[in-house]
Amino acid sequence: MKLFIFTGLSGSGKSVALRTLEDLEFYCIDNLPIKLLDSCIQTLMAEGYENVAISLDIRNPSFLGVLPAEIGALSTRGIDVQIIFLDASSETLLKRYSETRRPHPLSDRDNTLIECIEIERKLLEAIKVDADRIDTSRLTPQQLKNSVRGLVENKTQRFQLTLQSFGFKYGIPLDTDFTFDVRCLPNPFYEIELKNLTGTDYEVKKFLNNSPNAKGMVSDIYQFAKKWLPLFIGEGRVTLAIAIGCTGGQHRSVYVVEELKNLLDTQYRTLIRHRDIN
Repeated sequence: MKLFIFTGLSGSGKSVALRTLEDLEFYCIDNLPIKLLDSCIQTLMAEGYENVAISLDIRNPSFLGVLPAEIGALSTRGIDVQIIFLDASSETLLKRYSETRRPHPLSDRDNTLIECIEIERKLLEAIKVDADRIDTSRLTPQQLKNSVRGLVENKTQRFQLTLQSFGFKYGIPLDTDFTFDVRCLPNPFYEIELKNLTGTDYEVKKFLNNSPNAKGMVSDIYQFAKKWLPLFIGEGRVTLAIAIGCTGGQHRSVYVVEELKNLLDTQYRTLIRHRDIN
């Protein structure tokens, strides 16, 4: 099991970090009481979870004195534990609390907001020493997400690409990010022996493979995906849908989707759908 434990100052971005790993298919728990850590991890291991992330914060301060011992016990059972301490300057935290208007967990009538921040900083100082630190003072939420993703290997395989064929006569799919029109390609519908077949059939594939334009269209869309998908993944996308349309969604769009899958399936987890095949 790979276990990430996020802790740090309130307002430094622990919730953003946890949601980021949740999008990467981690089992995530926010503010788990430290007394439940061992039994919780045992249960998750028994149920087959391999990637887990939890947050510990000052709302449950009992973890402050016992976390190193708990981590040691987990490590002896072969669990790969990594503690991530999210930090930020007091000025940044003051600004964030001012923008959200949320109370600090340590707020009471006897301490101002800046005093609460400094008290929490002192309480967490010992944990900070033994943890990997991310300073979020100058990071946007998206930049923090990118930093957290950098902790996880094999990000590309967690990204899911959907390739969908469709017919324009039935409308453009709503669940698409990019739409390509391939109605300019030769149409097998007008070939008597191909009319009742689809783009998954060998005869239709052979017909379109003999067209330089059809092969060029596949190549151009593939080059587009090859160039731009890594940038979308880098910006936090975990899913992306590309729709390929022809007139009826039977031949050309199906052919292009099938060809693209052959090219992209080794690089990304790829799902295909042929919406309008009868």
